[in-house]
Amino acid sequence: MNAALETTFAVAPPSADLSALFRRVAALTPSLAQTSVAQRIAKVRRLMDTVLKYRTEIHETGRLERGLTPPDMDGELVMLKFEADFIARHLEDWMTPKVAPNSLMTLGKTCYVRYEPKGMALVLPSWNAPYVIGLLPTMGAIAAGNAVILKPSELSPHSSKLVARIVREAFPDGEVTVVEGGAEAAQGLLAQPFHHIFYIGNNHVGRIVMKAAADHFASVTLEMGGKNPSIVDASADIDDAALKTSWGRLCNAGQACIAPDYVLAHASVIDRFVATLVREIKAMYDPRGEGFDKNPEYPRIINARHFERVKGLVEDARAKGATIVCGGTYDAAARYIAPTVITNVTDDMKLMQEEIFGPVIAVIPWRERGQVIDYIATRPKPLAAYVFAKDRDAIDYFISRTTSGSLVVNHNVVQSGTNPLLPFGGVNSSGIGRMVGFATFAECSNARAIVEEGPPVVEPRSMFPPLTAKYKKQLAQLIEGKPVPPWMVRLIDGIVRVVGLFKRG
Repeated sequence: MNAALETTFAVAPPSADLSALFRRVAALTPSLAQTSVAQRIAKVRRLMDTVLKYRTEIHETGRLERGLTPPDMDGELVMLKFEADFIARHLEDWMTPKVAPNSLMTLGKTCYVRYEPKGMALVLPSWNAPYVIGLLPTMGAIAAGNAVILKPSELSPHSSKLVARIVREAFPDGEVTVVEGGAEAAQGLLAQPFHHIFYIGNNHVGRIVMKAAADHFASVTLEMGGKNPSIVDASADIDDAALKTSWGRLCNAGQACIAPDYVLAHASVIDRFVATLVREIKAMYDPRGEGFDKNPEYPRIINARHFERVKGLVEDARAKGATIVCGGTYDAAARYIAPTVITNVTDDMKLMQEEIFGPVIAVIPWRERGQVIDYIATRPKPLAAYVFAKDRDAIDYFISRTTSGSLVVNHNVVQSGTNPLLPFGGVNSSGIGRMVGFATFAECSNARAIVEEGPPVVEPRSMFPPLTAKYKKQLAQLIEGKPVPPWMVRLIDGIVRVVGLFKRG
C-alpha cells in the first residue's frame, strides 16, 4: 500500500503536493481500465458496505451540521444504496460492446460502440447532501473503470472527515482518494489535467470549474440549481399541492437544489393555497403550537454565513413591501430560520433574483397561462419545475412551453435519486450533463466507435483516385435518390456477408 495516498488534508495542501498526488493516482489508471465487471462491482459494493458500517457516525454528522434526524440521513443512504444495487445489476450490460446496425456506407463491416474509461475523474460535491452527492458520482466513475479524487465541501467539515475515513478504508491503494480543504485545495486540483470533472454547487463556482476544465479539454458534469418554479393551476387539488409544497420547500431547511423556490398560483386559488400552505407547515413542524424552533426535527442552516444570506433575503423583501404571511423570525446562535411564506413580492427584491436555498418561499398570482410562461422564461432555465393540476390540458400546456432539467406533476422533490432510470441534471445555467445510473457511467466513459472491415462490397481500388464514372454516379444516386428503408439495408448487408463467406472459402 502506498502510504502517501492515504493522506487527506484539513487545509489546502501545497500545489506541488497535489501535483504529485495526482500523478500517483493517475499511474493506477492503465490497470483500472483493464478491470472486469466483477472487480468493479466488488469495489462499488465495498464502498457501500463501508458507508453503512459508519451509519451511526453519518447520523451524527447530519445532526451537527444541519440539525437533521437519523431518518433524514437514512434518506441519503437509501439513494446511495439504490445506486450501488443498480450498478451491480446492470454493469455487465453497460460494459458489453453495443452493436451498431450497418448503413449503406458500412455494408459488410462490423460496427459497434465500446465504453472505455476516460481515466482520471474529479468529484467536487456540495455540502447539502454530502454523502449521496459526493459518493454517487464516485460510484459511477468506479463502475466506468476510472480513478477518482474527491474533494468534499469544507462547509460540512464533519462529513468531510468521515468521507475521507470511509474512502481510505474502502480504497487503501488510493484509486479513490480524498483531498480535504477549502477553495485553495479546489483550485489546486482544478489545475491538474483531469479527464472528467463532476461539480455540484452554484453558478459562480460552476463557471470557474468549466474554465479550468477547458485548459485540459476535460469534459464536465455540472449541476448548479436555480430558481425552481412551482405552478399551481386553478384545477389543482389545493390541499394536496400545499401539503407536498410545504414538505418540498422545508426538507433539509430548504437547502436542496431541486426544492421549489417560488410558487405561481392562479389568482382564483392563491388565497386558499397560501392559507393551506401555512396550515400544513404548522402541522408538520409545529403541531403542538410550541414554536418551530422547539421542534428537534426541524433542520438548521449549514453555517452563519448562509444564515445571514437567507435572513438578508427575507429582510430585503420585508423592507420593500412584501407581506410575511408566516415565519420571518430567526435565531443566529442556533442557525435557525423559521419556515417563511412571503406574498406581494416584486422583481426588484433580492428574494426573486437569486436562489433562496433556505426555508423561505414566495407565492405569486397569475391569471393567464401565458403570464406563467413569460415569467419563467425571463429567468435562467431552472433545474426543476413543478406543476399541480388536474386538468390534462393545463398539464400538457405547461410541460410543452417550459424547459427545465426535470419536471414533476402533482408532487415535488421526488425526481432525484429515486429512479436510476431517470437521468438527473440541469439545462444551460442550471447544469450540463446528467448523473444517476447509466448516465453517470456514460459521463465517465469514452463511447468509442469501432469499425472492423468485412468482405469488400466492391473492388476497394474503385473508391480511391482516380475515381471512375461509375463510382461518381453511385454517389450521385445516394444524394438524389429516396432514402433506402432500414429493412432493405439489413437485407443487402446480409447478402454481402454471405457472399463474403463464399469468397473467403
